[in-house]
Amino acid sequence: MPDVMKALLLNPPSFANFDGGASSRWPVTREIESYWYPVWLTYAAGMLPGSRLLDACPHKITPAQTIEIATDYDFVVLFTSTVGFHNDLLLIRKMKERKPDLKIAFVGPHVQNLPDQSLMASEDIDFVVRGEFDHAVVEFAQGRPLAEILGISYRKDGKVMHTPPRPQLHTEQLDALPFATEVYKRNLVIENYNVPFLLHPFVSLYTTRGCPALCTFCQWPQTISGHAWRVRSTDNVAREIKQALEMFPQMKEFFFDDDTFNIRKDRVLEICQKFKPLKFRWSANARVHSDYETLKAMADGGARLFIVGFESGDPQILKNIKKGATVEMARTFAKNCKKVGITIHGDFIIGLPGETKETIQCTIDFAKELDCETVQVSLAHAFPGTELYNDLVKGNFLKAEALTDGNGHQLPHIEYPGLTREDMMAGVNRFYDSYYFRPKVAWRIVRKALWDAHERKRLYHEAVAFLRLRAERLKYARKGLEKKPVVPVPAIDVGSGPAAHG
Repeated sequence: MPDVMKALLLNPPSFANFDGGASSRWPVTREIESYWYPVWLTYAAGMLPGSRLLDACPHKITPAQTIEIATDYDFVVLFTSTVGFHNDLLLIRKMKERKPDLKIAFVGPHVQNLPDQSLMASEDIDFVVRGEFDHAVVEFAQGRPLAEILGISYRKDGKVMHTPPRPQLHTEQLDALPFATEVYKRNLVIENYNVPFLLHPFVSLYTTRGCPALCTFCQWPQTISGHAWRVRSTDNVAREIKQALEMFPQMKEFFFDDDTFNIRKDRVLEICQKFKPLKFRWSANARVHSDYETLKAMADGGARLFIVGFESGDPQILKNIKKGATVEMARTFAKNCKKVGITIHGDFIIGLPGETKETIQCTIDFAKELDCETVQVSLAHAFPGTELYNDLVKGNFLKAEALTDGNGHQLPHIEYPGLTREDMMAGVNRFYDSYYFRPKVAWRIVRKALWDAHERKRLYHEAVAFLRLRAERLKYARKGLEKKPVVPVPAIDVGSGPAAHG
């Protein structure tokens, strides 16, 4: 075995067009085909010479091609997810059939929450990492024995062994990590990453880790990133931005995919001062806590759009999920964003604790009042390891194990007295229809494409995909679950497909 194992950092093809674990806090196949960057995997990839970051789905690399590619490596680090775990096990079984001495580590929230069950599910998994995995997988590749690597779990003599937890990385250690964008340049094609409300092509990175907010449903702060808010220095971020602007002249904007970019005013003001001379556009995840002065500074520093998790228009539901924000704060934030010229993509969730048919309508009305440029409406998903999951188990509100159908699309798996899963699915459709089929909103979307052929093509494909899935949701809601059983997740196809990118 070489001094440093040749490593493949893998965001797997769990489903076709799947926006998977390493890239998304909410891993599903989306209404409109879209992909986030697998930022978590870039740091280890940047520290290991001879490694490759393989993001299968955006690059149209099939399971069969992934298996073939893995034969060239000694060690695979696979970022799994709750919904993709079963298919990921089938994938690594094929890998080890081809190359029995291949070492495989699973990382991500699912195995962090369920290390024993994950390891016992397959002997093909050599170890799993609990929490941040940047240095754990590098240490293994460099030859350190499993027992000496902090924050991992592995099998020994038929029993699962857990090493002590690894301390989280803070500013000095975060600044010492490789730049994610350098790994993108080496291994990814940025044009393959499309998110409907972001400019294309975009490049995504983190300036912080962790989120102090206590939202009960949010997976990453309760698992892999934690609640401790840890920052890269603003100088370190600015250096990466400056370099990436030179590496990717075709890029239209950056996206700061921090759990919450704007959580602390003094840092936001400082980083925006560093951004201004670079003269670039950017978007970010944001909470509704920023005042007008902060928003104005962000707009002056190049901010174009915020993704904002409003979640619900019902005050009690916001309390139930420990959102730490009110509908009045949301209204003020949205008004101030419009004043400074920052667009909002609003995220809403149907099916959170306390949801009724009336609160669904309340949230629809609230969304119309806010009048965000675009919205996304999700079904509540309770992932293992979250407070929401534990609360719903205690209340006996989880009514199905399957989080998705056989193609990775969301299925409702929560049910409350007086609110069935069919009601929730119908609520998602009603929300989208009543929001987007308003003349002013339709015109707002279409006018962008009038003078831009690229945007016209993009809008056409997104509209076709959205309407197709809308029709499927309508069928689901009309037939009812008792007449339409949940589609089981199929075994993954390891047949041929498009050629892999190098």
